[in-house]
Amino acid sequence: MTVEVKIGVQNTARELVIETDESNEAVAKQVADAFAAGDGVITLTDTKGKVTVVPTAKLAYVEIGRSTAGQVGFRS
Repeated sequence: MTVEVKIGVQNTARELVIETDESNEAVAKQVADAFAAGDGVITLTDTKGKVTVVPTAKLAYVEIGRSTAGQVGFRS
């Protein structure tokens, strides 16, 4: 199952959207551990192997949910 992670970065209009093969719990633990480290970073690898690194000091929010891959048409 693919998990979609949306990361809001401070002072930017767009959010980062990453689809990963990790579980919701694994991503949430990684985010919590990065915040606990104080000056940490969140490192996520997407389904294609691309690595994204975001410093926790610049995070506005992190939204973790299931991906809606394969959906066609308008969503409400």
